[in-house]
Amino acid sequence: MTPARVSIVGGSGYAGGEVLRLLLGHPEVEVGQVTSESNSGKYVHATHPNLRQVTRLKYVSAAQLEPCDALFVALPHGQAMRRMEEFAALAPRVIDLSADHRLRNPDDYPRWYDHAHESLEWLGRYVYGLPEVNREAIRGATHVSGVGCNATATILALWPLFQADLVDRSRGVVVEVKAGSSEGGASAGPSSHHPDRSHAVRSYAPVRHRHTAEVLQALNTPGADPVHVHMSVTSIELVRGVLATAHVFLREEQREGFDLVDLWKAYRGAYGREPFVRLVRERQGVYRYPEPKILAGSNYTDVGFDYDPETGRIVAIAAIDNLMKGAAGTAVQSLNLMMGWEETVGLGFTGLHPV
Repeated sequence: MTPARVSIVGGSGYAGGEVLRLLLGHPEVEVGQVTSESNSGKYVHATHPNLRQVTRLKYVSAAQLEPCDALFVALPHGQAMRRMEEFAALAPRVIDLSADHRLRNPDDYPRWYDHAHESLEWLGRYVYGLPEVNREAIRGATHVSGVGCNATATILALWPLFQADLVDRSRGVVVEVKAGSSEGGASAGPSSHHPDRSHAVRSYAPVRHRHTAEVLQALNTPGADPVHVHMSVTSIELVRGVLATAHVFLREEQREGFDLVDLWKAYRGAYGREPFVRLVRERQGVYRYPEPKILAGSNYTDVGFDYDPETGRIVAIAAIDNLMKGAAGTAVQSLNLMMGWEETVGLGFTGLHPV
């Protein structure tokens, strides 16, 4: 079969480079063009040295883009929404890695991103691109949004608990996220098109981190009592990686006789068939709970949990590579679903150990 022609807008930043790396090894894809305004005419390995001798592709200007089968857009927040008519005319399927189309409610953009949404006609056409919670909608979509890395880890840590209706929603969620330096794109230089570049300073926020909006959107489902989410994000000495530790309380009527076996049931029920979620809660050994270091370069999410029967507190933990499962990996996973391919194709790297 003829491979699908796929191009990337904004390929010089971290997320765009990761998409390119994955697509170059994808058996169903031919990479068409990769844009960078400041690097036009240069080889892509000028900004992504890991791609030396992998490809002879050169960056082009966005004005040189040709029609393709699918288009990844990895521009800074606020830029994709202004140019969506242009991009949609080039490809029948668009995946926007920025935050421009993640939130369904347009009122959330002034609240969380400090500006109004400038293309409301496109906002409603986008499907939130986290397959574990939105797979069937992605499968039938032509326009899919990216995901926030901190939101991805937090949602996947908590999703089974909310699906099983175990959480006392009135007591809220408190989550502490530890994040590597690549999350903010701070090392990508002035030409970076990393989707989170525009809020590098706010990537490490004690309160009101922007990705909270995605968690609220995922957990506050229609008909359920609202739940408040209190997220803090702090930097750690790591380049790649996110570790989310979330605290919730079991509903009072569930507490009698509840134990870890019930938590295992909830998590296995939600993730037992998920190709990229692994449950990690060992009784002994070094890696008894999720550890982001061993996930570098992989599309896996490692999820763990624990329970305090005296207080009814549940601790849910998730680790990801923020540039993979928190950005490019999930975007390619969504492309696979949109195109009707095997969901895992091109995403088989398992991570490294030791690290």
